[in-house]
Amino acid sequence: MNGYATAEETRPAILDTATLLADTTRCRILQILEDQELTVSELCSILQLPQSTVSRHLRILADDQWVQSRRDGTSNLYRPVAVNGAAGSLWRLIREQLSSNAAVQRDRLRLKGVLRERISRSEQFFASSAGEWDRLRDDLFGPRFDLLAMAWLLGSDLTVGDLACGTGRVAEALAPAVGKVLAIDQSEGMLEAAHRRLDDFENVELREGRLESLPIADHTLDVAALFLALHLSPDPLRVLSEARRVLRPGGRLLVVDLLPHAREELRQEMGHVWLGFSQDQMAGYLQPAGFSTASKAFRYSPLPAVPASTGPGLFVAVAQTSEKPH
Repeated sequence: MNGYATAEETRPAILDTATLLADTTRCRILQILEDQELTVSELCSILQLPQSTVSRHLRILADDQWVQSRRDGTSNLYRPVAVNGAAGSLWRLIREQLSSNAAVQRDRLRLKGVLRERISRSEQFFASSAGEWDRLRDDLFGPRFDLLAMAWLLGSDLTVGDLACGTGRVAEALAPAVGKVLAIDQSEGMLEAAHRRLDDFENVELREGRLESLPIADHTLDVAALFLALHLSPDPLRVLSEARRVLRPGGRLLVVDLLPHAREELRQEMGHVWLGFSQDQMAGYLQPAGFSTASKAFRYSPLPAVPASTGPGLFVAVAQTSEKPH
């Protein structure tokens, strides 16, 4: 060893960056990717270059960690990686100098064409599929995915009561989105089915109990839900008063039940006690139970009919407790 550093050992790293950015095609690729994440074929269309050339430059840029890709189906989408320090400063200087370059300006025009083509493909599909879209979406994703997603609006810190939980279908939808679910039912058979459905959820607690005397301490719940349960109770006022007792001040009640109807056979066949509830009937129960029926705190609305359904129409009612304990 002579004590002198070789040329390779003294070569500043910025020179390697300068060598990489000395190629106009690589700079065009970087500049266009800063505007939009693109596939190789889209880059070929924009740059008007063969795929082998574009792929070779992308490989060089990826090896030096200037771009990265992610898989999207059978394609790879490329995007730039943020580069800091001297290399980042050099790139910003080059990018500024290239902004008025004729080739770069043409690239940006062709990028707009590529994006229009993306939109056009989507528009063509929906224009031709509008009549079948609901069925196609249900086939692809199931009929309840949108409603399941809405549960996430409730908040991860809430405690929700699924009162008369049945087999646990509502609790199953709520559990991933909220802090805790207390699921109550008086039927052992229903609770057994709910246990099987909800076994994997650590934040769901199943309890046996009647709606008229809930096994829940005062002011425990943020939200109480009654799905298709009120028409089966001989005493709706007592049920709603119990729901008010277990709700915290400012808590909300959600009721889904039957609109008024005249199907007497449901009394005999399914044990219905009430043939639905009108808005005035609900307000008449909710107010003495301790819920506000002011316009901002109480809402009642029929739910859209499902064409294939055979039962009476449904309504949804939302009521809120006062801010002070009842």
